Amino acid sequence: MWLTSTATVTVRKMGNAMRGVIAFIPSERCQRFLVGDLKEMPLDRTLDLSSRQLRQLPVAACVFSELVKLYLSDNNLSSLPIELQGLRKLQLLALDFNCFEELPAAVCRLPQLSILYLGNNRLYRLPRELRDLKELNTLWLETNCFTVFPKVVCELSNLKTLHLGYNQIRSLPKVLRRLEELRSIWLAGNYLTEFPPVLLEMHCLAVIDVDRNRIQHFPCLSHMQGLKLVIYDHNPCVNAPVVAEGVRRVGRWADSPDNEPEDDGPKAASDTAADVTEVHPEEEHNI
Repeated sequence: MWLTSTATVTVRKMGNAMRGVIAFIPSERCQRFLVGDLKEMPLDRTLDLSSRQLRQLPVAACVFSELVKLYLSDNNLSSLPIELQGLRKLQLLALDFNCFEELPAAVCRLPQLSILYLGNNRLYRLPRELRDLKELNTLWLETNCFTVFPKVVCELSNLKTLHLGYNQIRSLPKVLRRLEELRSIWLAGNYLTEFPPVLLEMHCLAVIDVDRNRIQHFPCLSHMQGLKLVIYDHNPCVNAPVVAEGVRRVGRWADSPDNEPEDDGPKAASDTAADVTEVHPEEEHNI
């Protein structure tokens, strides 16, 4: 039994090594080896090609016009074939953990796209054509290279959830208030030195995450009647944000009465992590 297990592990390692070598060969034939047989449309209209060491997406993956979900996470992709735009019914596209420096044009030509994962890439800007994604309601841009808030995001009128954490953003534009459908905004790990004033005008926001920024003072948020959760931990703040009754705070002095800070240091939020850490809307990558 031990020999069998050892042999199995050895074969798997050899297979992974072979994939690693083939991944560097750009030919369509070699890349198709990495994804296997793509002759038939998946019954659930979902195609998962994550973690295949792909450096380019075989055109064969773009022939399924009825495809609804396409997962390309954790590869080495930096571009996509124009044939991708033929997936007219695609609703979910996962491109996180790749090597994109720019968003491929074909992505902006997917009329039914509603969920787009772009986290953990090398993006520093977004094309104007992104605004053509009229159905987009969830956008993940965390852990990229943005130094300025990408204003084209403010033209996504149906956007409900925006993840922009762990970039290098210092402020938010006033036009963000156009996003009347936005309900949660996640901005942890940026360079904000003040609580973004525009957020005070967005009364329908339910979740605001400004954890791990550089905010020293928080304004009163009690007028934001839609607010349910504000995360402000790991900021050099001198006060906690005042919120309406029933709103949950995660950060220093969160459990203290408003305007009565205690000198007991940052509050631990481990017991609430499951509630405040939003994962991919379908637990993740499984709607």
